[in-house]
Amino acid sequence: MDKSRFDKGLKARSAVLGEEYVNNTLHSADDFNREFQELVTEYCWGVCWGDDTLDRKRRSLLNLGMLAALNRMHEWESHFRGAITNGLTKDELKATLHQITIYCGVPVGVECFRIARKVLSEQDA
Repeated sequence: MDKSRFDKGLKARSAVLGEEYVNNTLHSADDFNREFQELVTEYCWGVCWGDDTLDRKRRSLLNLGMLAALNRMHEWESHFRGAITNGLTKDELKATLHQITIYCGVPVGVECFRIARKVLSEQDA
């Protein structure tokens, strides 16, 4: 593991998903999945999210579309929260969900809107 890439990834992961979420994920890692969590932090977050070529807002948009297309709703919810953290407005999020619905299908769009409404109502509370 490259320590500087991991540290860069940890910083980005915490900034997007929240320090509490990341700390819980890493601290609950065990001998079976610890290396996986390190790999995700180092490469997904250190290499990808740590590259300043695309800003975090654009990366969030990409992830929402890709995760919806793959129907990975648990991860989609985390990245929807991250998209809000990264500055996407409600109107931008709604437009993104409309595009997801058209390109990924209505059932995926329905599920994304359901999750989005849940997250937004939690934040409004």
